[in-house]
Amino acid sequence: MEDEQSFSDIYGGRLALQRRCYSPSCLEFCLSCPRITLRSLTAVTCTVWLAAYGLFTLCENSMILSAAIFITLLGLLGYLHFVKIDHETLLIIDSLGIQMTSSYASGKESTTFIEMGEVKDVVINEAIYMQKVIYYLCILLKDPVEPHGISQVVPLFQSAKPRLDCLIEVYRSCQDILAHQRATSTSP
Repeated sequence: MEDEQSFSDIYGGRLALQRRCYSPSCLEFCLSCPRITLRSLTAVTCTVWLAAYGLFTLCENSMILSAAIFITLLGLLGYLHFVKIDHETLLIIDSLGIQMTSSYASGKESTTFIEMGEVKDVVINEAIYMQKVIYYLCILLKDPVEPHGISQVVPLFQSAKPRLDCLIEVYRSCQDILAHQRATSTSP
């Protein structure tokens, strides 16, 4: 079963949350960010090239124009490959663990897996960010030394920064799976 809902991020931009239910114990959430627009790409390119042309008219050195083109292309490739994330995916399997995948605009993917035995809980936390209080979903990892302690906090959907209503939707489903996992692991 698959459904898609529309939410917004902390800046008011559109986000699409796809929820795929493979079984009662396996869910996948895919949070898609808006793609880079041709308008913003053209604006940045024109600004850099106009600044380079202004320097060219002052210095009369054609290397400035060549360097501006080269820097713009390298900057764009670097942005698409290392910064711009198109979608973030969270896959939860109660008997196995939690997999987080970030897919960049260039096609590169970054995947992290956490075994279910290491997961203490999934919570919604709050933080102060740019003079605002924002909410984020995070995974609390068990401390191997102290059973009731937390060793690490792993934030989810760092790039998309969804608002609280979207986080609550994911949180409830995560809690359902964690409750199912706890019930099956404690039953004989």
